[in-house]
Amino acid sequence: MSPGSVDVVLVRPSRAGNVAAASRAMKNMGLGRLCLVEPPPDLAAPEARALAYGAWDVLDGARVSATLREAVAEATLVVGTSGRPLPSAWTPRQLAEEGPARAGSGRTALVFGPEASGLRNDELALCHVHVHIPSDAAQPSLNLAQAVLVLAYEIRLSSLRLTTPPAGSGGAPERATSADIEATLDDLARAAGHRLLEPGQPRQDPGRAARPAGARRAHAARDLARAGDGAPDPLGRGRRCARAGRGRIMSAPPEA
Repeated sequence: MSPGSVDVVLVRPSRAGNVAAASRAMKNMGLGRLCLVEPPPDLAAPEARALAYGAWDVLDGARVSATLREAVAEATLVVGTSGRPLPSAWTPRQLAEEGPARAGSGRTALVFGPEASGLRNDELALCHVHVHIPSDAAQPSLNLAQAVLVLAYEIRLSSLRLTTPPAGSGGAPERATSADIEATLDDLARAAGHRLLEPGQPRQDPGRAARPAGARRAHAARDLARAGDGAPDPLGRGRRCARAGRGRIMSAPPEA
């Protein structure tokens, strides 16, 4: 996975110092794109900026988004971090090794939640895969910047091991972006008139409520792709997902 294709998204970080320290951790490992959702107000404070030593360009260049959905709209792979050992969660190393195939030629968004509580369930539901850092049970909690550094390190390590694509692999496939997939699912809900997927609400699958959220999105978008021209698609999103996203959609996690 190339560090240059990765965005770090911090959702409602409570302390400016943690944002600054995360910026430094990113630059240590070659990551340069930071996005903030509801950032703290004191990012310009000298004591906070001191923690971003050498990485002020990352901190000052951070993009601010109103919502997580907006923040990850350009990503073809959205990765939600969690302190909970979710059954389907990847390790950071698994992310670095398997993530590129899922992201294709697009960008990967690494999403980190608030320091005290982590991402909410509805925010984790927007993510295609989840990552859990297997820390020691005696002290499982990591500082935000530490968590960013662990994932960024594994990504950098994988990029150093594989600097060129394997022979005969061709270019990375095109994948549908998160914005295309989410808009397609919203269109499907409106067109079908049922409660499988309601626009603007956490995704619900009545028959398989326990299925991972990323799989729900992938399988629902796959079903729309199979439907083809049968459903109203005024913006062509379904066709775009079927064409650009088929590789990612069809490689969705198997149903439990």
